[in-house]
Parts: sequence; structure tokens; C-alpha cells
Amino acid sequence: MSERPVKIFVVEDNEWYNKLLVYTLSLIPDYQVKSFFNARDFLNSLHESPDIVTLDYRLPDISGLEVLKRIRQENSEIQVILISEQEDIDLVVTLLKEGAYDYITKSPDIKDRLLNTIQNLSKDIVLKNEISSLRKEIQKKYSFRQSLLGESPAIKSVFELIDKALDTNITVIITGETGTGKELVAKAIHYNSKRKDKSFVAVNVPAIPSELIESELFGHEKGAFTGASFRRIGRFEEADGGTLFLDEIGEMEQNLQSKLLRVLQEKEIVRIGSNKPVKTDCRIIAATNKNLKEEVKKGKFREDLYYRLLGLPIELPPLRERANDILILARHFIGSYCKENDLPLKKLSAEAQKKLLSYSFPGNVRELKSLVELAATLSVREELEAGDFVLDMDETLSVVAGDDLTLREYELRIIRATLRKFNNDIGATAKKLDIGVSTIYRILKEEKE
Repeated sequence: MSERPVKIFVVEDNEWYNKLLVYTLSLIPDYQVKSFFNARDFLNSLHESPDIVTLDYRLPDISGLEVLKRIRQENSEIQVILISEQEDIDLVVTLLKEGAYDYITKSPDIKDRLLNTIQNLSKDIVLKNEISSLRKEIQKKYSFRQSLLGESPAIKSVFELIDKALDTNITVIITGETGTGKELVAKAIHYNSKRKDKSFVAVNVPAIPSELIESELFGHEKGAFTGASFRRIGRFEEADGGTLFLDEIGEMEQNLQSKLLRVLQEKEIVRIGSNKPVKTDCRIIAATNKNLKEEVKKGKFREDLYYRLLGLPIELPPLRERANDILILARHFIGSYCKENDLPLKKLSAEAQKKLLSYSFPGNVRELKSLVELAATLSVREELEAGDFVLDMDETLSVVAGDDLTLREYELRIIRATLRKFNNDIGATAKKLDIGVSTIYRILKEEKE
């Protein structure tokens, strides 16, 4: 059921009942059971953090209600099942209000009822433990000193800014060219902050059709519009207590910018089809490869929203400005790729290193990763040579003059080739071709029709 057994403490002063409960629960191999005959011994062992406590209400030294309060103060994650000889409705209500999970009387069917209650609880506990374990793995993965590699002065300046972002809830705006690792920085901030145990919710703004993005962000009520057959919780509510990452915020349409500004100011959203505001508590991290200050001057981005988002700015340097970080990252990507694919570890030859260092990497870290993985896949030698790295990617854009194509077909060919070059990154493709993101979506949509 779980890698770790469910730990259950039985607190019962009646020796016969104590043995009965311990025996009943010990029959389940996934339960680790420990018993106590008084409250003081139990409270002295509370630091062992049981998952579940079965607690006799009438103990000889401390009342069950007082013990329950002490448990809730020490560790609110511990689930407490109160057991008593009589059923007092007022008492049950009081105990449930104080945080007890259930109240069971000492009746002939106590074994069945207790087992049923604990089995239901155990499913939730096992799931919670698995989620906790996954979160710890993610936090380890995004320990930014491990996930953001480099020793150049440019990247060390980024590390210093990330450090400053960890202990507060300040809004962060991450800028930089496509492929520099903006989402990686956002995750590093979240998983090393006080919000690390809550959700990290990422929204790629230009990837969501304009008619759907408001519902995506703020949610909608059942019947709010045609096709709204159920209530939908938006990304702001999903990220409650955690972090909302708004990627490519510079692509957001202006009518939505005003609604986003209101949400950031009021810290509440209103679902489409509702008049009831819902409070939200999520940290905002935004990212863009555009110069938002210039976008404000052009009238394409709201000035008030710009200043609301500004918070702590972190600008990621392009890879070409990070000197020997190129080789540090290349070796890291080679090691990870070979390990994941059960390949023998490959090294970089001196000529390969020179070739990588001489290249400008327009696609930045993302492009380096793709090139390294391709080289490691195709090479049959233990050492990657210069010839294993195909750096002149612009050859994919060559258009054969003799092809009998329409202008639209040429446009489509160029767009598809550029998308391949930038790993299907619409924003990077639009920037490279100097066209709007919406233009790319429109041409691709027309191809399907």
C-alpha cells in the first residue's frame, strides 16, 4: 500500500480494550501499531509523529479533550479518533470542532467500525505521503544551485537575485531571450520558498486561445456560456497558497491586462458567470522575452500593470555572454542524457569544445541541450567530436526555387522549419521571423482547414 507503513498510536488505559485494539490493527501488515496506557507517556512520544491516534476520552491523568488540543498544537496533520464508553452528542460536536476525525463508542462492533474508519483514513495518508515524497524530490531537483548551473559572473548575479526572492512574497518578473531558462528560474524560486509545499501553476499565455484565457485564469460557473456544463476552477484558485507563473506575459491582450491588474490589486477573482468574489493568495512570477518598458511606450502593454508586475526584476543572460558556462552545461546535459538512456558516458573532445565556444547559440540553453542530446544519440564513439554537432541550423530554412509552391505554402514551410529549430516554441519562432504569435496560429489553423 505504501513504502512507509501507516503509524498508529493506541492510547487506552483499559488493558483489555488496549490489547483488543492493538491486536485488531496489527492484523493489517501495512499498519505499525504502538500502545500507551496514559496520556503522559503518549505525549512524551508525540515527537515520533504518528499518522493516526486512537484516543480514549476518559484517561486517568489528562482528559481526552486536553490531549486532543495538545495534539493539534503539536502536529495538525495527525488524525485523531476519539473512543468513549458513551455517546454524548454535545461532546461529539465539541470534539469534532476541536479537530477530531471521528468519535467511536465502545460497542460490540467497535472492531469493524474502527478498521473501516482507519482504512479510509489510511488511503488519504498514503496519498499524502506520496505527494509529500514527490514534492521533496521536486524541491531537490529545483534546488537552484543544482538546477541552474554555471560559474560566470552573469549567472552568479542571477543567483544573488534568486536568493533575495526566496524569503518574501515579492512579485518577480523574469526577462531574457527565449531558451535562457525562465521557467526553470521560476520553479527554483517556488520550490525553495515558503510556498514550496503548495502548487506551482504555469500558464503559457500565448498558447491559450484569446476566447478561452479568461476562463482559464479565473474559472467559470456552470451555465456561464454555451458549453459550460460544469463549474471550472481557474488557475488563480489552483495556485492558492502557492505560485502562479505567467509565461510570456507580454503577449497578453490588453482587455485581459486590465482584468489581471484588478485581480492583482484586490487579491480576489470573480469566475465568469458569477458576481461573488473569491479571495486568492498566490505569488505571481511573470516572464517575457520582450522589453515591457518598450511595449508600454508603444501602447501595447498597460503602464499600471507593468509597475504592478515589476517587483523584483531578474534578467537572464543569453548563453553567448556566459563564457565557459557553455561547457559546464554541455557536460551536465551529456551526463543526464546518457544516464537516462543507459548510454555509456561520453566526453567532449578538445575540438568539440572549441566549436561549441565559438557558436552564438541563438536558442540559448534550450538549443545547447538539443544539440548535445542529438550528438550523444548519433555518435558511436566514446568522445563527441566537433563533427557530431550540427550548428548551422539555418539550412533548414532553405527554400528550393524550383518548387512549385504558392506564397502561403512557402510561408508555412518557413514557419514549420523555424518551429523545429526552436523546439515548437511559438514565441521564439515569432521573434525570429518578426511576425505576431497570432499570425503563426492563424496560418497553422488555415493549413488544417
